[in-house]
Amino acid sequence: MKVIFLEDIKGKGKKGEVKNVADGYAQNYLIKNGLAKEATNSSVSALQGQKKAEDKKAQEQLDEANKLKAFLEAEETVIIVKAKSGEDGRLFGSVTSKQVADQLNKQYKVKLDKRKIDLKEPIRALGFVKLEVRLHLEVTATLTVHIVGE
Repeated sequence: MKVIFLEDIKGKGKKGEVKNVADGYAQNYLIKNGLAKEATNSSVSALQGQKKAEDKKAQEQLDEANKLKAFLEAEETVIIVKAKSGEDGRLFGSVTSKQVADQLNKQYKVKLDKRKIDLKEPIRALGFVKLEVRLHLEVTATLTVHIVGE
């Protein structure tokens, strides 16, 4: 019997996959527990339409990430973060990814999740810092942050 998997099942199939399985296994386990449904012409065409919609949405997200990357990497896009510092240019405390994300939102009205900013170690000195930002699985941007003393 041909079935369309509604969930990933180890060793059998992944979600959205159409496979031929034993009739008893399909009816008594997969369909009964809502893990799969029978692959009829209408359900297969509905699945194809769903896949096209998902592909289109994924492409739109990728395009949006590329636009944001172009904006963030432009030379005039510099996030300015104010922090208290001593005379030698070292900060009292450190600048976190949350502070960078908040300043990006204040200055340029761009909402960015702090977890997407790759801050390997906290920023503890004044000056310019380049940070990696993961916008999408395939898109990574470089963000310029200027730390100034108060």
